[in-house]
Amino acid sequence: MEAIKIEEKSQNNQETNDGIKRNLKARHMTMIAIGGSIGTGLFLATGASIQTAGPGGAMIAYGAIGIMVYFLMTSLGEMATFIPVSGSFATYASRFVDPALGFALGWNYWFNWAVTLAVEIVASAIIMKFWLPDVPSIVWSALFLGLIFLLNALSVKSYGESEYWFALIKVITIIVFIGVGVLTIFGIFGGEYIGFKNFTLGDAPVSGGFMSVLSIFFIAGFSFQGTELVGIAAGESENPKKNIPKAIRQVFWRILLFYIGAIAVIGLVIPYTSPELLGGDVDKIAVSPFTLVFEKAGIAFTASVMNAVILTSVLSCGTSGLYASTRMLWSMAKDGQAPKFLQKVNNRGIPINALVMTTIIGGLAFLTSIFGDQVYTWLLNASGLTGFIAWVGIALSHYRFRKAYIAQGRDLNELKYKAKWFPLGPILALAMCIIIILGQNYQAFMTGNIDWYGAAVSYIGLPIFLVIWIGYKVIHKTKVVPLNKCSFEDHQKS
Repeated sequence: MEAIKIEEKSQNNQETNDGIKRNLKARHMTMIAIGGSIGTGLFLATGASIQTAGPGGAMIAYGAIGIMVYFLMTSLGEMATFIPVSGSFATYASRFVDPALGFALGWNYWFNWAVTLAVEIVASAIIMKFWLPDVPSIVWSALFLGLIFLLNALSVKSYGESEYWFALIKVITIIVFIGVGVLTIFGIFGGEYIGFKNFTLGDAPVSGGFMSVLSIFFIAGFSFQGTELVGIAAGESENPKKNIPKAIRQVFWRILLFYIGAIAVIGLVIPYTSPELLGGDVDKIAVSPFTLVFEKAGIAFTASVMNAVILTSVLSCGTSGLYASTRMLWSMAKDGQAPKFLQKVNNRGIPINALVMTTIIGGLAFLTSIFGDQVYTWLLNASGLTGFIAWVGIALSHYRFRKAYIAQGRDLNELKYKAKWFPLGPILALAMCIIIILGQNYQAFMTGNIDWYGAAVSYIGLPIFLVIWIGYKVIHKTKVVPLNKCSFEDHQKS
């Protein structure tokens, strides 16, 4: 028994051959996945989704995307448990599909989170104006950028702890919100029995039919993005073969319950025809759907409380974004797909050069929001599709991973975590992601005169990805990796 404890202790403090440290505990992994997928998409964007497709339509869209994300999570979980590397799906794509695909996925994902970092520090400054309108925005942006950098620079454990508490605040808020909402529906709070009348109002529960539901698939998918962070963090989990499956099993159902439960409460309490549902944004916290429900329940100081919660959500997203992009950049440097100086890891196990470089790029993207709105808008739009493209990479890599595993005569029973529903899971997820990517702005092509500008704004990320992928493939003459040549080696073994 004592020997087992000694072995577990040594695992908890192990350092890999690459210098990074496996210090993320099971609770960190769970909250990283939850925190990555619960943010302003839930607290603010759900109102617009309900207004567009009705409460039932929104629940259908978020439920369908949730099922897709479940398949993606299990696919990523199977690979990350067997090969826990910080490069995650970019590394898997290089090994099991084509190095050119891994290269394109890695750089696009890094770019996405670097731009997202800029978005979050802009949002944090807007949120602070709610309390202190006279303080210049640049002060708050610089302060929060410094805080996010510091949380990532101290140690991976400091990142894990900050994300744990940030995510816990969000989880508690959602649980309280659903509880208060249910009591409001039955008239215990607010003094009025609402019941289910708003689910039958007008065209409800589904307004606008199939096309309206389809139109919010992209919004729903964007809200769920971040669940793949658990794969990025796999390389620094203290016990990936145990912690990753545990996080995957726990996280999906909680996230789906939070989203579906919150949408149901909002749809029951607030009529989907209410124009206030369209107002949710970081500069209009007072009309976020969460604030509206709390006010309906008669709870005071709601806007201020939700402002604080959304601020922690923004900081959580920024901290996780910097972490994910740093690890992706470091992993690509290690694999020879980025400059070598980015491989440097300090004595705390932090890829410090990759961290500094990502922070600088995020800061430059932020500056474009001040000096050039047009440039900032295009940067933001260029990163919009990247999360879905990454999901395509995960589904495709897992399909090839399992095929290569069997082709090389390996025993499926040796997999510590095995994704259910193979091959249906990755194939369905792949098909849904492609449909969402191609159809995210189908309206631009539905009129007699095609809206070329609108189409360019929506789809700019796709040609950028294809140019990087095809360019690398042509220059380096890469080919699809034969199944019997796919590598299952864990290069980060301690």
